[in-house]
Amino acid sequence: MNLPNKLTLMRIILVPFFMLFLYWDIPYHFTIALLIFAAASITDALDGKIARKYNLVTTFGKFADPLADKILVLAAFACLADVTRDNHIINGVVVTIIAAREFMVSGLRLVTAEKGVVVAAGIWGKLKTAFTMVTIVVILICLAGFSDFHVLPLTPVSAMILSVLVWISVLLTIISGGIYLKGYAKYIDMK
Repeated sequence: MNLPNKLTLMRIILVPFFMLFLYWDIPYHFTIALLIFAAASITDALDGKIARKYNLVTTFGKFADPLADKILVLAAFACLADVTRDNHIINGVVVTIIAAREFMVSGLRLVTAEKGVVVAAGIWGKLKTAFTMVTIVVILICLAGFSDFHVLPLTPVSAMILSVLVWISVLLTIISGGIYLKGYAKYIDMK
């Protein structure tokens, strides 16, 4: 197994630890969850770059890399919706829209693969992923600052700002999903 694939697997393995520390009420648990999420996000940036630079692109990587991204982002949004429910930062609508887009793109990839077409990540998908990862990191920084270090007050205004970041992520999710659907809809047989 090459290095990019190991990094992808590491991202998947880190997800349960991220979730564990997000919920486990021990000192600095939000900070630990933040560090784990940041490490997982860094593996996302590294695995693709290394694979392309050193010609280590594999079928496993093409399958596992987007899967790892989806698992990480959906786990983060679902858990953060629960953890921040009193502040109304993330709700079920957000999680549903993000999950629906991810299922739709995965379905498109399956349909087009049957026809020998690869659905490559476009600029809007990459922008969506980057902005979403940054949004999750900012939320985790605020939770750590509020709960772990008591230096960042989680006020209604800061909760509203975080919520706006989340909804920008949702908007980018909808735009990128629409672009994928428009670009590959011709491969969906409606008969």
